[in-house]
Order: sequence, then structure tokens, then C-alpha cells
Amino acid sequence: MNTESLSLFDRISNLGLGYVSIGIIDILDILIVAYLIYKIIYWIKETRAWVLFKGIVVILVFTLIATILKLNTILWILSKTISVGIIAVIVVFQPELRKALEQIGKGSIFTSFMRFESNSDEEKISSKTVDEIVKACAKMSTAKTGALILIEQSVPLGDHERTGISIDAVVSSQLLINIFEKNTPLHDGAVIIKNNRVAAATCFLPLTESTDISMDLGTRHRAAVGASEVSDALVVIVSEETGAISLAKGGVLYRNLSPETLKNMLYKKSKSTKKKLVLWKGRTNDGKNQ
Repeated sequence: MNTESLSLFDRISNLGLGYVSIGIIDILDILIVAYLIYKIIYWIKETRAWVLFKGIVVILVFTLIATILKLNTILWILSKTISVGIIAVIVVFQPELRKALEQIGKGSIFTSFMRFESNSDEEKISSKTVDEIVKACAKMSTAKTGALILIEQSVPLGDHERTGISIDAVVSSQLLINIFEKNTPLHDGAVIIKNNRVAAATCFLPLTESTDISMDLGTRHRAAVGASEVSDALVVIVSEETGAISLAKGGVLYRNLSPETLKNMLYKKSKSTKKKLVLWKGRTNDGKNQ
């Protein structure tokens, strides 16, 4: 009996079905793959790609049924169209794939280690700049002057900046109010603030495709949310119809803000950005750990 069992075990081992040696590297490999699959599924469920993904799953199930039932005509058609289908999937999912790559590029690992993106300790937005923006928004809100202001963070806004007119001026409330004054050449479009300076005006922004935006909001708010979806910029909006002040960041729109609330939100982002820049320096000038 033992001889027969040993012989059977040897035959199974020869077929590659015996004991498998699993090391730490193998476990790490499995965990990484499992995490990536989880993140991909989670990301797909949060976008409109989920509906398209379910359609692809239906086609795969139909292919499996055709294979089991040996429906040769259907299998022949599927085999001839699979190469075209891969290209079609890439085209259909192009916005989602681009957004996923942008999210990877905005990850905290890249922001912390890729130091060439920020070569100085200068804040992306200083307290003086915040004060001038809030002062301008408060006055434009009272006068119901529409405004759209982008404040660049770690993700460059060069693509949007090139669509407008270069200004390169110090940020001041008077300048912002004059830019967005009705019937002036620069009032239409967005203003981009970079490194505490007004970089450009009349810039065009991508409109969001999100269905969560209220129907009573117009193009200005949709452009603000769209810009915040493809970058980490802070986008300040003043409604021309109601004078309400809003802030868009990370694809989320915060509406009906008071000037004080807007100032606090911008200050909070300014402080967190500064902390991120010095995180990997180790020690400050006074020798304390950060």
C-alpha cells in the first residue's frame, strides 16, 4: 500500500502537481497583483467605464458559450474581429485611461521623490496671494461679476496656460477685478495663477463629463470641475447670475462659500503644500525633525 501510494505521489510530482515552494517574493508578487486588480476594479466602478466593462463581460460570456456549443460561425467572426475590438476598447476607454494615468502621476510617491518638479521652498500660494484673491472674489460677488481663477499646485497647467494670453503680473485684487470686468477683452475665460503671479488670462478649460453637477450650474462651473479633475489645481468661481462663491478641487465642487470660508480653505491647502515640500529634507535649520 505504501509502495503504491509512493508511486502515485511520484507520478503526480512528475506532472508538476506536487508540492510547490512559495517564498516571500512569491507572496509579495501575489499581494501586488491582487492590490492592482482591486484598484482597477474600484477605479472602473467609480467611472462610467463600469457600464462598458459589464458589456465586455457579457461578450466574453457569450464567447464562452459559443465555444462550449461549438458555434463555429460565431467563433470565426469573433476571432476575426478581436484585433479590431482591442483597438476599439482603447478608443472607448480613452478618457478613463488618461484620467487613470494622471492619477498615477499625481500620486504622493511621485510628488515626494521626484524633487525636480519643485526646486525651491517657495509656497505655491502665499498668504498675501490668498488675501488678494479672497478680497477680489468678495467684491466681484457683491457686484455679481463672473470669475474663474485657477491656482496651480504640483501639477503644471501649461496646457491650459497656452490657450490664453500671457500676463505675468503680481497678484492683486484690483488686477483680478479689472480682468473679469464685463465687456473687457480679458474677462471671458479663466485666469491662471502660478508661483504667486497671474500667469495668463482668457484660458480655456475642459468641461467635466460628470452627471453629478447640478443642472442649474453653467459652463463656468463645469469648466472649473473639469480642470480640477485633470489636475490638483484649486479653482475659485464667482457666479455671474447669483454672485455665489464656489471652490472646485479634486473634482468636487464646494458651493456658496463665504469669503472667510474660502480664505480658510485656501490657507489650509497652502500649509499642506508647504509641509509636503519639506517632508523629505529631514531636519530644519533649528535641527528639529519634520
